[in-house]
Amino acid sequence: MEKKVFEERKDTVYRFICDEYYVPMKGKEIAVILNVPKEHRKELTEVLKALLEEGKIQVSSKGKYQKAESKFFSGTFTAHPRGFGFVAVEGEEDIFIPESQVKGAYHLDIVQVALQQGEITGRRREGTVTKILQRGMERVVGTYQKNKNFGFVVPDNLKFAKDIFVSMERSKGAVTGHKVVVEVTDFGRQGKNPEGKIIEILGHVNDPGTDILAIVKGYDLPMEFSQKIMNQVEHVSNEVSDGDRSGRLDLRTWQTVTIDGEDAKDLDDAITLTEEQGFYHLGVHIADVSNYVQEKSALDVEASARGTSVYLVDRVIPMLPHKLSNGICSLNEGEDRLALSCMMTIDEKGNVVDHRIAETVIRVDRRMSYTSVKKILEKDPEEIQEYQELVPLFERMQKLAETLRKKRMQRGSVDFDFPETKILLDEGGKPVEIKPYDRNVATKIIEDFMLIANETVAQDYFWQELPFVYRSHDNPDTEKIRKLGTLIHNFGYSIHIGQDEIHPKELQKLLLKIEGSPEEALISRLTLRSMKQARYTTTSTGHFGLATPYYCHFTSPIRRYPDLQIHRIIKDNLRGRMNEKKIDHYERILPDVARHSSEMERRAEEAERETEKLKKVEYMEEHIGEVFEGVISGVTEWGFFVELSNTVEGLVHVTSLGEDYFCYNETTYELAGETTGIRYKLGQKVKVMVEAVDKMMRTIDFCVVRETRESEREK
Repeated sequence: MEKKVFEERKDTVYRFICDEYYVPMKGKEIAVILNVPKEHRKELTEVLKALLEEGKIQVSSKGKYQKAESKFFSGTFTAHPRGFGFVAVEGEEDIFIPESQVKGAYHLDIVQVALQQGEITGRRREGTVTKILQRGMERVVGTYQKNKNFGFVVPDNLKFAKDIFVSMERSKGAVTGHKVVVEVTDFGRQGKNPEGKIIEILGHVNDPGTDILAIVKGYDLPMEFSQKIMNQVEHVSNEVSDGDRSGRLDLRTWQTVTIDGEDAKDLDDAITLTEEQGFYHLGVHIADVSNYVQEKSALDVEASARGTSVYLVDRVIPMLPHKLSNGICSLNEGEDRLALSCMMTIDEKGNVVDHRIAETVIRVDRRMSYTSVKKILEKDPEEIQEYQELVPLFERMQKLAETLRKKRMQRGSVDFDFPETKILLDEGGKPVEIKPYDRNVATKIIEDFMLIANETVAQDYFWQELPFVYRSHDNPDTEKIRKLGTLIHNFGYSIHIGQDEIHPKELQKLLLKIEGSPEEALISRLTLRSMKQARYTTTSTGHFGLATPYYCHFTSPIRRYPDLQIHRIIKDNLRGRMNEKKIDHYERILPDVARHSSEMERRAEEAERETEKLKKVEYMEEHIGEVFEGVISGVTEWGFFVELSNTVEGLVHVTSLGEDYFCYNETTYELAGETTGIRYKLGQKVKVMVEAVDKMMRTIDFCVVRETRESEREK
């Protein structure tokens, strides 16, 4: 339905419900009185749902609609394991729901909420759930426990706070310790547990791979591609034909390389670079995935639904089938490949003075690894000998990347250099090593080139005023930045906050000041936590972290749907097909693409984080009783968190600190012993022993190891 038509119908229905002669009635009755034909009843349901979500109408327990009597909102309920929760309402601050006002809502339910009187202008708005509009978690992953005549499932997701009763005939033969997927058939009432039936047994909790599979199912990540999609993929050619090449810019004679990790199989970006008369000519060539994934095809619908590839500890769940991502869409060495290229002319100061975006055909000369390029640039003689003809190219790359990075830093780009976690598993899926996975000179070169290409493409399409998908990163909340300012003051640092906002240059200056200091990792992480999350939008609101008004994701169409969508827009534009009808089409679909892609990105991040936490707990289980040195990474009134050098984080509970009473100082972020004077504060180095782990809660407990009590007293 067109947005304009939808708004008109919404207005008609709302005026009808507000009429002085209207009496509360059900949706079917409204349809009869308004003469809504049966084939349009679904549209009426959508209109009523939208009015509910806007808080304009309310619905009774009997399903009758009427004008909202008080301030109602609708949104998604996020539960907390301790019973309370929050309702996220679009365009509004979250509403706190006390445990007594949850009224049978479960995690991720869409609920109607009434604000409690007197709380609207308060510090924190509180509400009561008045109606559950839609259940959010109809399938739950958990561990089955069998009793004599029945069983129950203990949910893995602690936010789903109640065990689910399963009768024997609906247990599918599950035994105690099985990880299962249970479909909730009855959400229960006050004092009564929800009921369900087991629809899938994933394996026993001790079987290799079952733990990760449970997380995959818990986040509803699609594992397999349907037969229809696989049949479609089978018909995709394995080679680039003459017909594919026609009309494209032929760049096969240009010296071209890909640089990726050793184990990468989906190579979606290649680089060309020459230098003449003080100008660099940089080509960033991206696999033309849109040539093989047609809009509205079964493959496209599936890729859109997935939104992104998901990289878990032991597996990759791809957005596109491997035959495409590792085959014809992968820029493999020595093979003709179709690409969408952004070719830039860059001056010696790092300014893009000219550019061209074109459909091309390329052929990669060498498939390089980050490790090899790093060795070449560090003058390793063996590596230089092997790739002799390419050495000047990599030296040019390093020089240009440094220039681009310097320019980015001058405008205030915030560069968080966090080590990623690399978890090595054995054949049984057991973690054998956890180590930081640092960026190096080669990874930074590719990063710099991708950033400039993304920025150039975004700026081009912004000024063309065409429908587009941007990558936006809003300015941080002033309150969070003020808290950060207070915290870093304890370490002797400061940041300048302008009138209600901060310039990214201030955060960049802070990160430069702390470089090499003991508190670097800690302050970097706290700074990152004070910033908002980036998201996809249809308007270019700017990217705070990169300090640029224009940014998009253009460089990874194999693993991100927004990039694939952008490629289609660019190709329609290059081919002169961007007429009024096409513009209307994109304006209609892009808001949903941006919103859904942002949601799928969050889901992937959460699943990735969850699998990492699980494997870290498993790893530390083997080290109970051992002593490690770490840094205090967070302080609360109930204890403090310690991060080890291998990125593992655990909690030292305040009750394990001895007989002294420890007070929490919110201003200085420290715990201080009343009698002993011992202090524990952010950034402090401590020795800890691994005391216990909890796989269910994904937590690690440490206790402090003190050589002498005196040594830790503040003088």
